[in-house]
Amino acid sequence: MSVVTQSKPAFSANAVDRLIDATAADMAKVNALILARADSHVEMVPELARYLIESGGKRLRPMLTVAAASLFGKGTGSAINFAAAVEFMHNATLLHDDVVDESDMRRGKPAARMVWGNKASILVGDFLLGQAFMMMVETGDIAALGVLSAASAAMAEGEVFQLAKTGDLSTTPQDYAEVIRAKTAVLFQAACEVGAMSGGADAPGRKALARYGLELGTAFQLVDDVLDYRGETDTLGKNSGDDLREGKMTLPVILALADASEAERAVITGALGDAEASDDQVRSVVAIMERHDTLGRTIRQAHAHAGAARDALNAAPAGAMNALLADVVEFSVMRLF
Repeated sequence: MSVVTQSKPAFSANAVDRLIDATAADMAKVNALILARADSHVEMVPELARYLIESGGKRLRPMLTVAAASLFGKGTGSAINFAAAVEFMHNATLLHDDVVDESDMRRGKPAARMVWGNKASILVGDFLLGQAFMMMVETGDIAALGVLSAASAAMAEGEVFQLAKTGDLSTTPQDYAEVIRAKTAVLFQAACEVGAMSGGADAPGRKALARYGLELGTAFQLVDDVLDYRGETDTLGKNSGDDLREGKMTLPVILALADASEAERAVITGALGDAEASDDQVRSVVAIMERHDTLGRTIRQAHAHAGAARDALNAAPAGAMNALLADVVEFSVMRLF
């Protein structure tokens, strides 16, 4: 059976909507803090920052922070600052990534760099990172500050490593795993870990939520990398096939190159890193991926990481929030169907 014809469980379809409802009170405070801290006397700063912040993202990462705090239920309110800091870190990386990748679209809208230019996007991204660290420091929690600081450094390393591997046909699945761990999964990990810490988790509980976030983030990115070849532009919020045109060595490409015939490799390498590659070229590459089941194999890896994320929750307090976080994992991998 083709992976794209499976039906998704009814419970998973609205898991994020249910998480939105469950965290609404805390997220109202987070959102107010986000908007307040995006302000500046320099007019372009709030204008550009709010363009991205208010562009329709679900704010999953900060929701996970406040959900993790709620799961343990012994917090003092610092989860609000940490959640806002996590969202600022995420948005700063989006601004920087769009410049590096020369992306035209973000969340279905022109990327900020297309409106204000590359220089402004980089500098406002830096502003958001500065505000993120200020909000962390204000909590007085040095341990949590350490977690988020380490995540920020790892994310930058991951982006540099991905840049170094752009168009590199020798890139291995292990290289790819390191890229997505650093550039995506560590922020999910940190968001969940500092949420647990701010909720009063003990050491095993903190470790459980960190593992949950890491595995969820890995599964999430694996699915995103498949969606680049399977999704529609309206769904993706960017152009389908952009990863291929940008030369990104994602797992579907790596596996396809390993199994392809000489003629098939020529088709893939002809489109890989070609900003002007046509939709027909992208479709030809997707056909090769289908022939070698590289999209299906990537999806199966995503499901394996999703299973590990659910298993991690066994060491966390049972209850409605625990069950909801497990459902969010399912939703993250079922976005394909």
